[in-house]
Amino acid sequence: MSSTPTNEHPIIVGIDLGTTNSLVAWCDESGPCILEDENGGNLPSVVRYDEQGNVAAIGKPARDHAVEFPTTTLFSVKRLMGRGIADVQNELNYLPYAVVAGEHNTARVQVTEDKVVSPQEVSAIILRELKAKAEKALGKTVEKAVVTVPAYFDDAQRQATRDAGRIAGLDVVRIVNEPTAAALAYGLGVGEVDTPSETPNKTGSDPVSLNVNAKPLAQPNESGTVSLNTKFNTEACTTGSGADPNLTGELDDDLDHANSTVAVFDLGGGTFDVSILNLQQTEQGIVDQVVATSGDTHLGGDDVDRMIVELIQKEITVQLGQEIDFPPSTRQAFRSFAEATKIRLSNSEYAQLEIDLGEGRSYQRSITRDELEEMMTPWVDRAIACCKEALKKADLPPEDIDRVIMVGGSTRIPLVRKKVGELFGTVPYTALNPDEVVALGAAVQGSILAGINRDMLLLDVIPLSLGIETLGGAVAKLVMSNTTIPAKATEMFTTHAEGQTNVKIHILQGERELVKDCRSLGEFDLTGIPPMPAGLPKIEVTFLVDANGVLNVSAVEKRSEKAARVQIIPNHGLTREEVDRMETESMTHAREDMTAHQLIDLRNQARLDMRAIERQINKVGDELDDAYRVEIAQKVAIVQKFVDTENPDANEFHVALDAMDKATIRLAELAIKQTLAEEQ
Repeated sequence: MSSTPTNEHPIIVGIDLGTTNSLVAWCDESGPCILEDENGGNLPSVVRYDEQGNVAAIGKPARDHAVEFPTTTLFSVKRLMGRGIADVQNELNYLPYAVVAGEHNTARVQVTEDKVVSPQEVSAIILRELKAKAEKALGKTVEKAVVTVPAYFDDAQRQATRDAGRIAGLDVVRIVNEPTAAALAYGLGVGEVDTPSETPNKTGSDPVSLNVNAKPLAQPNESGTVSLNTKFNTEACTTGSGADPNLTGELDDDLDHANSTVAVFDLGGGTFDVSILNLQQTEQGIVDQVVATSGDTHLGGDDVDRMIVELIQKEITVQLGQEIDFPPSTRQAFRSFAEATKIRLSNSEYAQLEIDLGEGRSYQRSITRDELEEMMTPWVDRAIACCKEALKKADLPPEDIDRVIMVGGSTRIPLVRKKVGELFGTVPYTALNPDEVVALGAAVQGSILAGINRDMLLLDVIPLSLGIETLGGAVAKLVMSNTTIPAKATEMFTTHAEGQTNVKIHILQGERELVKDCRSLGEFDLTGIPPMPAGLPKIEVTFLVDANGVLNVSAVEKRSEKAARVQIIPNHGLTREEVDRMETESMTHAREDMTAHQLIDLRNQARLDMRAIERQINKVGDELDDAYRVEIAQKVAIVQKFVDTENPDANEFHVALDAMDKATIRLAELAIKQTLAEEQ
């Protein structure tokens, strides 16, 4: 779907930067829509680098060939955004690529021996691709965006997201919580449609086979393959044969959508959060006010994949009777294999697992939905506990929730829908596409900021309390969790030592009372205070949280007027200098980056076309005259030369590819004719 701006309002797109997939949307007077190009709207959040450390593939091409390039194909980097290396230790054993400590002990990825990249840089590549997708669909330059984040992303993670946008050449005008964005789309009436039917890869009841080749398990240094096969239906759980038809919520005719209390249950690939919102119809229009929020930034569908992988690895180890050091390619293959199995079990009662271990050995077992649900129950219970916490913060019983909106691909899992329905006593609402609703809501927020939608207002909240360290390692909270933003809080403090001329302001985030139990956001010094007796100085500390949830802190000694202030640069974010450098590099190398991207696309297309030509010649070669054969061979040879040249001229490459395609039209027609004859 594409759209073209028809007014003079600034273009502000909405972006859902997801752990697994990302989308970009646009909203005008007619409503929001997902922006698509020839590859559709969905962009897998996957980036592959080559041996020189350059970007080799983005999105689906990178994802589809992850097994072949396990150590340089980066996925789920959202789980590393704004995190320290110590924060992600539990992730490292499950990632085939190398995560290392960068500056300030940040989590970064080693893509080659000489190149280390930050999660922000990888996310910027995805954002830049979404920007290009939007510009192609709208026919306009896109410079501003609303970007969504999980509600429980802390200040460091939000700042990292903003940095990624800046590196990508986007002005992130607002950061919006993902559940809040979903509620915006719902509040606008986007949901007043039938439950969408999701199209599987094949029609009928025939299963789809997944085949993955990887290095051998027991002898990773020798040649051989490990073949992973599982049969699964790629249709996700909506109202298919494996889904409970009672878990496909429809709109209640008697529900006043403009005056209702809504819970948004957002369970994606890597993160979970739940928000309680009031949708109110006022004289100014519809107001979405967040009442409470809770969540877990390390809870998502990736964890279910990991459970299946752990089960397989453990049983293979027992079967072979020895510890196995699974190589990166095998771990990557296992991940794809596990995801396919999970999808199968969302739509069927069992899945047959088959893995060729080499040397005539194989691993086979049948896994049932009941078995997987038993494994998943503690995982789902963690999400349900967050829901109960959000209800407690909102001071609401479950029965006061009018609608539970399901967001994120992992909400297609039947056990998730069942548990959510049991908690809230209502059928979860699933008519909104769980993969698209966040991007649509972000686009709605963009339209509000652009002045297109003037009848809606978003009131978001601070997810975690903010405060400063006081004597003895305690935390004095200035801004409490679930305070509506923008917010400002001021408190007066004093010194505890005689003649103290310097005060260190240590800023913390969290709900605990002691510094050791909260997350440090940063610190700064208030210096030059005249020496006075302890307790006499009056130090006014002010916390200002802007509409994006970004924190500014200032302190002033009222007697001397000595002042200091800081915008929090998180301990686990990029420094300003790094962001400036990356932004400058992105502009300096913009043209060569675009050319490199174009050459990647041309090479990929050329290889596809040449493989198709080879198949067609094998099929109808006897019908070709010698002159036509020579012509085709010449055109293919020219294109092959461009493919093999390190830095060919992109325009000349395009001309050669086009000439080859035009020259083989008759060949393609003969092959199609032959196929039709065979089918009769």
